[in-house]
Amino acid sequence: MPAAVIKKFIAKNFLFSDDESIVGEDQSLMSSGTLDSTGILELIMFVEEKFEVKVADEEMLPENFDSVNAIAAYIAQKKRAA
Repeated sequence: MPAAVIKKFIAKNFLFSDDESIVGEDQSLMSSGTLDSTGILELIMFVEEKFEVKVADEEMLPENFDSVNAIAAYIAQKKRAA
């Protein structure tokens, strides 16, 4: 399940916790202060490596990367298109 993997990565690398339940699946990662622009780039690199998808520059949008559910949906869409 991509959402669980993403939550664990965010909790560990940005919130310095092993408790992924502190990351809401629909919470805005930017508005909540969890991620800044550098963090988003780090998250995108993780997604590309972990889920073997290529994120095009024009796909680096808040609607694709601003919440765990948005990221999981983006990954699923990329996998279907592959």
